Amino acid sequence: MTADLPDGWTIERVRRASGDAEADLLSLERLVVVEQHDSADYDVLRPDLILSFHGLCLARAGGEWFMGELDTDGSLICWASYGPDLAEAVRGL
Repeated sequence: MTADLPDGWTIERVRRASGDAEADLLSLERLVVVEQHDSADYDVLRPDLILSFHGLCLARAGGEWFMGELDTDGSLICWASYGPDLAEAVRGL
């Protein structure tokens, strides 16, 4: 699974950077959406990687990292892009 992470990243590095020893990769087999500002609608994302951090998640779609949380049905509801840099997105947790 390390091959899916950005160059230079391993799951161990993600865990150290986030301070979450249980951070892990999640299956892509779920609905992933991002909220539209000032609207009740969502845009569907097609992530190629999802990282989980105790309920919060980072999903990479279109080269950007989106932060969100898992819903009770397993879907991922994101609220914003945290940019293309994984280190910056992890700092935003």
